[in-house]
Amino acid sequence: MKKLSKKAFMPIDQEEKDLMESIERDEWQPVKNIDLEKEKAIASARNTLKKDKRINLRLTQKDYHQIQIKAIEEGIPYQTLISSLVHKYLNGSLAPRS
Repeated sequence: MKKLSKKAFMPIDQEEKDLMESIERDEWQPVKNIDLEKEKAIASARNTLKKDKRINLRLTQKDYHQIQIKAIEEGIPYQTLISSLVHKYLNGSLAPRS
């Protein structure tokens, strides 16, 4: 496998840097059944993205307005933004403001 110059790709963060170094150390192995792995990944993504429960949520007018502004800035519907925030909070990946 041809190795690329480190100047060709600069990692954007530590996680990407770690992944690049792992690849350079040949720690990655091909899967035996790529079609099966693709199907499993697709099914997992579908289950993750499937939203099958509705809730009613009361917000202050100010919070509602700010959520709508943030959603517009992100280019997504405000319900999607709220759902994403809940998901990130529950998975412990919601980063506090610095």
